[in-house]
Amino acid sequence: MTFLRCMPIAVLLLFAAAAQAFDTSQDSWELLAGYGETYPGWGLTTERVSTIDVAPRYSHLTIDHLGWGWLRGQHWTLAELPVSAVVSPDTSAMVGGNLLAAYRFTASDTWQPYIFGGGGLVYSFADIEGMGADLNGNYQFAVGLERHLDQGRALLAEIRFHHVSNAGTCDPNVPLNGLKFMAGFRF
Repeated sequence: MTFLRCMPIAVLLLFAAAAQAFDTSQDSWELLAGYGETYPGWGLTTERVSTIDVAPRYSHLTIDHLGWGWLRGQHWTLAELPVSAVVSPDTSAMVGGNLLAAYRFTASDTWQPYIFGGGGLVYSFADIEGMGADLNGNYQFAVGLERHLDQGRALLAEIRFHHVSNAGTCDPNVPLNGLKFMAGFRF
């Protein structure tokens, strides 16, 4: 019985120790917004879907000081919770969660290009022909550019290739392949 009483204290101490070892001093929050559209004929995509997107994102510096010269950079782990308002062909929403790996080129102190890739889950409330499931997977790849301001703040602009499908878990499984144009701000 004493063991069960001490267990919550031991768990709290373990989490406190892990938090001390996990350096979050250079982490940041970003808010991006933009427009996305799928393109019929791109892969197996048959439906043109247009979205207005908002994506709050948490960025964690994973590895600093990689490479040399113009390849010098940092590896970041990004977690975002995108919300997409579908404006065509249906009026509805999609919500999701993504885990992304990014590389930021840091040769310049002011302008820093970056690339990232990853994916996650997307829940669609929209009635889009060919999507056989409400819960889908997605993956994406992007290129972007940061314009550093002062005190860790930055302006962001990126273009993403975005793929959504149910990965063959139900029928039909017509994917949505498109581009998203995003702009945002780092706090």
